[in-house]
Amino acid sequence: MTRRPFRVLFLCTGNSARSQMAEALLNWKGKGRFEAESAGSRPASRVNPLAIETLRQYDVPWRGRAPRGSDGLEREPWDFVITVCDRAKESCPIFPGQPMLAHWGMPDPAEVDGDDVTKRAAFRDAFLLISRRIDLLLALPLEQLEQMAVQARIRAIGDP
Repeated sequence: MTRRPFRVLFLCTGNSARSQMAEALLNWKGKGRFEAESAGSRPASRVNPLAIETLRQYDVPWRGRAPRGSDGLEREPWDFVITVCDRAKESCPIFPGQPMLAHWGMPDPAEVDGDDVTKRAAFRDAFLLISRRIDLLLALPLEQLEQMAVQARIRAIGDP
């Protein structure tokens, strides 16, 4: 029997950089094993162009989803809800059905000041950190672990 894909929601404040990159990366690397989406507690007006540029530099497909809020998403069935910024962690809604929650906090590359080289480096660094964390998630034998063990391991991925 084939299991349905694991549904993962990445939450951030603006849904314009980190969560968008995480969604695209997991959908690409997960090869159908995962179905990722993203949202923000206060969505930005557009996805940061440097996030899109960084995804393209690493040949990661991006579906072009505009930033969206998390309203209504708490009614959908999620296996995992992962916050990627501290503000989203603090304002994370309650999700019924007991999805596994984890916090993979990291600095917001969109808040980095400086020239274009500095800003691009911040997006590259965020992308690489997200990519490593997703690789660790993909390496977990999720189908074989009990829920508590999975939750502990997914949370540990975000630990410094």
